[in-house]
Amino acid sequence: MTRSVSIFGATGSVGLSTLDLIRQHRGDYRVVALTANGNAAAIAQLAREFNAELAVVAEESAYAELKDALAGTNIEAAAGPQALVEAARRDADWTMASIVGCAGLPSTMAAIEAGKTVALANKEALVSAGALMMAAVRQSGALLLPVDSEHNAIFQCLAGGKIDQVRKITLTASGGPFRAFSLEEMRNVTPVQAVAHPNWDMGAKISIDSATMMNKGLELIEAFHLFPVGLDKIDILVHPQSVIHSMVEYVDCSTLAQLGSPDMRIPIASTLAWPERIATTCKPLDLAAIGQLTFEQPDVVRFPALRLARAAISEGGAKPAILNAANEVAVAAFLDGKMRFLEIASLVEETLTAYAPAAPVNLDDLFSIDAGARRYAQNELEKLTRDR
Repeated sequence: MTRSVSIFGATGSVGLSTLDLIRQHRGDYRVVALTANGNAAAIAQLAREFNAELAVVAEESAYAELKDALAGTNIEAAAGPQALVEAARRDADWTMASIVGCAGLPSTMAAIEAGKTVALANKEALVSAGALMMAAVRQSGALLLPVDSEHNAIFQCLAGGKIDQVRKITLTASGGPFRAFSLEEMRNVTPVQAVAHPNWDMGAKISIDSATMMNKGLELIEAFHLFPVGLDKIDILVHPQSVIHSMVEYVDCSTLAQLGSPDMRIPIASTLAWPERIATTCKPLDLAAIGQLTFEQPDVVRFPALRLARAAISEGGAKPAILNAANEVAVAAFLDGKMRFLEIASLVEETLTAYAPAAPVNLDDLFSIDAGARRYAQNELEKLTRDR
């Protein structure tokens, strides 16, 4: 039976990887909606290739270009934030939520509130609005399928048991490019060094998050919401080879692990076909060639982002959203050469400590908290720049 799909963030790396899988299985999928931020030419080309029903750009200024690019087709064109929300409510069997940052929250929530099956690749949405999002899932009966390789691994491992039988969940981390660096060595690292991930091919922001290990802190928060076993049962373990993506240990002390090559198409394929499997052209895992798998405890002194993330989700309320917003400001500043690598975590901690709004009860509250945290972090950044 053909499955209808919508892809939010279709021109990003996750969206393009999803379309690559659909391209390999064209007869099994029908594309309903494709969205992009402002690249009208790219989204129009994809909409034509996959014969989508609807193409949407978030930037209203790109509407005319999109409309012209789709002239002569039966593909609808739309633009603006509300158009994204309306697209998310369209009838589709499966929705990929891969718009980066809090910009993806309204459309993701709209799909969830409509009770849809949502493949969640938007890390920031669950970190910032996890409590609101999971409450909406419970109310609507929507199904969240995690796309992040670590959470998808946990999801697959939980197929072998029950969540109330879990003794421990272990998220694995590569350790990033500075895993073996001392604090002194990290003091003067450059953005070029920081984006050079040893295993994964990723965008600049997530590569910096990997280098600071904030990405693993954000994934800890995601796991807390997706897999309700309690924060004390979720651990992080450094695994430099990035072969084991996560592990679940059960009460009988059996541990299930999911292994695979570092290719995002593998977890995407898992969600796209769920509960079935589809073939991919990904590189098969060759353990003999890898030779050995090693593990080590993370160092929260050299990588304080891990401590900050655990503290933020432990306190709850507005803190995870503040953590995410301040980190985005700090990472952008580091990439622009406005602050040093070790100052990223310092700016995040200062914002978490000083900015203390009430817990959000809806998305409007959340966006207000996000904006306030960004303003505070930006002001602190300007002070840092002036004092230097």
